[in-house]
Amino acid sequence: MKTLKVKVSNPWGVPNQFIVAINSVGTFFQSYDSIIAGNTPEGILLDKDKWDYSTTTGKYRNKFLNETIEETREKIKTGVYKLVNLN
Repeated sequence: MKTLKVKVSNPWGVPNQFIVAINSVGTFFQSYDSIIAGNTPEGILLDKDKWDYSTTTGKYRNKFLNETIEETREKIKTGVYKLVNLN
């Protein structure tokens, strides 16, 4: 059985905004108790219900993806990013 290594960090130094890295699975952005986005071997995945939940979530999602909301919306529209259930 392969061991999963999990590392949680708070790179922005603000409460309730985390990066969760899981070896061979991906790196995820968590806001409060919800996974918002993930960078996985399958590509970028966004939670279908929570990816654009609030202004604060959006601010840190943009930092995680290194892009603007307009760029994110375009990538969803063109199928570059997938909307899935991450929670």
